[in-house]
Amino acid sequence: MSLLHQASCVAIGNRAVLIEGAPGSGKSSLALMLLDRGAQLIGDDGVTLNVVGTRLVASPPPNIAGLLEVRNLGLMPFPTLQSAPVALVVRFDPEAPRFIDAAQAVQLAGVDLPLIRLGPTLAVAALKTELALARYGLA
Repeated sequence: MSLLHQASCVAIGNRAVLIEGAPGSGKSSLALMLLDRGAQLIGDDGVTLNVVGTRLVASPPPNIAGLLEVRNLGLMPFPTLQSAPVALVVRFDPEAPRFIDAAQAVQLAGVDLPLIRLGPTLAVAALKTELALARYGLA
């Protein structure tokens, strides 16, 4: 069973992190920050999920594979990993708790996953500036 899930997704090592949240909450910005730290893109604002054995595996939908929306700059190409097992769900939530004792649980496609809720504040202006300079700056 294949499920199209609205989330961004990166792999850190060989473990995928699904990034969920409302439109404009910072999903793509967090993905960009993680890519800058060595993560690999799987999908932005959409990911295909498949159950393989007892794991949920994320892969990029063909129509948006390799593209990440960088707000104020547009769609930009990035190398893309073809699949990785989902290890964590991060959800932007303005009501996220300040402290937690353990991850919450969420079920996707019948697979239980750990869930962490984060407040939606991000600061990626420096990364956006470097990308804009590289793509649109004068030589």
